[in-house]
Amino acid sequence: MTADSQNHNDPMVFGWLSRLQPLFAMLLQGILTLLAVSLLIFLAARALPGDVANMILGQSATPEQLVSLRSDLGLDQPLWWQYLSWLGGILRGDWGVSLANGQPVADILALAVRNSAALSGVALAVMLPLSVLLGVLAAQFRDGFMDKLFLGMSMIANAVPDFVTGTVLVALFATTVLHVLPAVSFIPPGGSPFSYPIALVLPASTVIIPGVMYLSRLVRVAVIDVMATEYIQTAILKGLSPSRILFRHALPNAVAPIIPAASMVAAFTVGGVVVVEYLFAYPGVGSALVDAVTNRDLPVIQANVLVIASAYFILNLVADALARRNGAPDRQRRLSA
Repeated sequence: MTADSQNHNDPMVFGWLSRLQPLFAMLLQGILTLLAVSLLIFLAARALPGDVANMILGQSATPEQLVSLRSDLGLDQPLWWQYLSWLGGILRGDWGVSLANGQPVADILALAVRNSAALSGVALAVMLPLSVLLGVLAAQFRDGFMDKLFLGMSMIANAVPDFVTGTVLVALFATTVLHVLPAVSFIPPGGSPFSYPIALVLPASTVIIPGVMYLSRLVRVAVIDVMATEYIQTAILKGLSPSRILFRHALPNAVAPIIPAASMVAAFTVGGVVVVEYLFAYPGVGSALVDAVTNRDLPVIQANVLVIASAYFILNLVADALARRNGAPDRQRRLSA
């Protein structure tokens, strides 16, 4: 390699490093955050009231039996040892065993994560295109009656907690009002949620409604801003059709800033699915977490919360990366006549 080619490649290498440095910094920060979250999860689980050994053996257990079980579970060891042992097991792929039923936590977690991923995936698959459609329509009828009605409904939907939204949906569609959908999302153990699509309707709708109302407002504002730019006005003066201006030139530039927000909504969806699953008795991570807290099943509690925190962190990382990539959307696209 000649000196000239090496000097030519050096700026490229430094350019790539400068681009990757923020990503590495976010990744390191996220790993440290997850370690801190794992410690808080561990301490919070240990702070729950009640004695695990007593709950497993019952009130008739003798003191010798309780001492023996605590020793078998490692509960007689110092907290720092218990934490490092648990964290080391996770890093090795050993999530432990449920204290309630003796099943491997990994098996319980795999089934719950699959069901929650199905619910979140269906919600996002409906939420994203519907948000774009409503946002574009609201921008096209800006300041009209439908636009004002849309803005008012979106503010109400985003101000109402998911628990209230789900309760209203149950009252409308699962009681004597209409009674067309089940109030409880029953899925047999081991069954696929897609084999029971009717069980997904109400919990998915509870997640979709606030997400659509939030994202569609962002799409509306972005479309209005793009339609006011000079290059869109130039396209209008060139006589391009409104549909071509909207779908080929305006919409791609309007959607680009919304992508990071969509990733954030996905993160909030994962974090808020606990309430929705509990409300509809949907067998996902949220329901597994509530059941584990009720039974004081420490390994399952710690595993579920860690999975939720990890998913939230990954989606936030994606949102930050997309925000950096799309921070300056290309608004100088050439217009062909």
